[in-house]
Amino acid sequence: MSAPDLYGLVLTGGRSRRMQRDKAGLEYAGKSQLERAMELLTPLVTRCFVSVRPDQLNDPQRTAYDTITDIKPDLGPMGGIHAALHSYPDHAWLILACDLPFLDRATLQHLIAQRASTRVATAYRSRFDGQPEPLCAIFEPRSLQIIEQSLAQDQQCPRGLLSRSDVKLLDLPNPQALDNINTGEEYAAATAALGAAPTPAPVPASTATLRRLRVRYFAVLREQAGRSTEELETQAATPGELYEELRRRRGLTVAPEFLRVAVNDEFGDWRSLLADGDTVVFLPPVAGG
Repeated sequence: MSAPDLYGLVLTGGRSRRMQRDKAGLEYAGKSQLERAMELLTPLVTRCFVSVRPDQLNDPQRTAYDTITDIKPDLGPMGGIHAALHSYPDHAWLILACDLPFLDRATLQHLIAQRASTRVATAYRSRFDGQPEPLCAIFEPRSLQIIEQSLAQDQQCPRGLLSRSDVKLLDLPNPQALDNINTGEEYAAATAALGAAPTPAPVPASTATLRRLRVRYFAVLREQAGRSTEELETQAATPGELYEELRRRRGLTVAPEFLRVAVNDEFGDWRSLLADGDTVVFLPPVAGG
């Protein structure tokens, strides 16, 4: 028996309350997040749709594509997933959030190649808590009944639903592919990370003096370093040199091109000279579900 045909759905029905602007329209390299998500997904599925709220039906950005309107209002991602499965119940659905600026096609291709059509869903395992990531996952037709049962019990969290279901879980081939953005600060950091990070310059001999610096860690870097802040003495003369030292000391694995650097609460350059007493922050993308 062949697997049900695979359709695609990009979720854009959220309220973007933390971002305070429509996340679907945020741009990277001249393309909106919605446009980029549709370009990634469309070649990999039979048909591709955009999930919308009823009040978004006149939005030209969304109606440039085939849309599926939420049947049950104000359910967040679960509402979009439910509407897709309800509209085409004989198809499986690759569900994709629109706010994943680091997602690549290889991650989607791996998900499809590893699809387990006899189970409720196929999903990636979060690199942060090991739970299923529902917003880059394949939901099989049989998941509709489980979703409707959950909604009848006022359970609206798709991650919780997958955690309770028969799901094939995969490890992410690209650990940062599902890092998302929810605030203006995260958008600024992601925009910077997707640009070319400068190659750290060599330390001039005249600057190889001992400095006392304060380093603050956030998100995945805080987890890897095992602390939120530390003070250290170092001969690193630039943020680039300092980060390479911290990678060795603390086992940090995030590549510099995915980070933005701030010195004394101002975004700076990887090659700028550090001074004794500076506070340095390396800002990674923030993950979410």
